Amino acid sequence: MKAKAPPREGRFAYEGLDRVIHERARLSVLTSLITNPKGLTFGDLKQLCGLTDGNLSRHLQVLEKEDMVHMVKDHDRNRPQTTCRITASGRKRYLEYLSTLEQVVRDAAKVTEDERPPSLIRGLTPTRA
Repeated sequence: MKAKAPPREGRFAYEGLDRVIHERARLSVLTSLITNPKGLTFGDLKQLCGLTDGNLSRHLQVLEKEDMVHMVKDHDRNRPQTTCRITASGRKRYLEYLSTLEQVVRDAAKVTEDERPPSLIRGLTPTRA
């Protein structure tokens, strides 16, 4: 009986699409934080991402466990306030993720006119970040 060869990465496997980041809510959280390097309060982040308290809290726990965000709990006028910031490793992973995502767009845009279905991928062009 022949042993199976180990699977090779396929041309369009996109291993750089980090599963932690690829989830819509976490992508929203990280995008909000990377565009606000001084950090955001929990309330501002909740509003920007359109999440409930519980959803945001759970996604922040996942990102904090992965050392992608850092949360500081403090008080403002005797009211508890949590400020969230993206970490250096979170920024690095996010930028690597975007690079892979840009490759997906470039690959999709390479489809020749003969192969391109008329209603799909029309006007899809990669952009530079």
